[in-house]
Amino acid sequence: MMRAGSRRTLGVASAVMVAALAISGVGPYDRMTWWLEVAPVIIVLPILWLTKERFPLTTLLYALIAVHAVILCAGGHWTYARVPFGDWLQHALDLARNPYDRIGHLAQGFVLAIAAREILSRTSPLRGSRWLPVLVVMTCMAISATYELIEWLTAVLAGGGAVEFLGTQGDPWDEQWDMLCATLGAIAA
Repeated sequence: MMRAGSRRTLGVASAVMVAALAISGVGPYDRMTWWLEVAPVIIVLPILWLTKERFPLTTLLYALIAVHAVILCAGGHWTYARVPFGDWLQHALDLARNPYDRIGHLAQGFVLAIAAREILSRTSPLRGSRWLPVLVVMTCMAISATYELIEWLTAVLAGGGAVEFLGTQGDPWDEQWDMLCATLGAIAA
């Protein structure tokens, strides 16, 4: 049975995600990129509601998922290379590129690690095991690598139409940096 605090948090988190989707969907820089970037939000939101009674998540995880959804929606609206906050950071820190993509991948690793830990500690004999953090980080690394492969396959299938989705900003090591950032986010969690 779902606790009242978790139910309330799921309701608030869902409202935040729906609002982020709606706002980001108004006049995005590139509609196809928007769809590709917000797809995880569109997929996860119904799953959270379908599993809320049988497998309710913690208040912390619901809140983190909502924050990550906002990050994804902003990246979808402007494309990661054009998010204004990233532009501000680029100029403030004198960086060669907009770092919003890196922030997104750090958040991806962090939120996935909290989710993986919660799921594994509740459904496996790993609770309290020294292997739990290792397997959590490895899970996040595997998901990050899979996401990079999905980006690559999308680029292959869409040809030049996937340039905004890839968001490499001319960095030949973008995929490796993305996976490293997700791994660092997972370790930090």
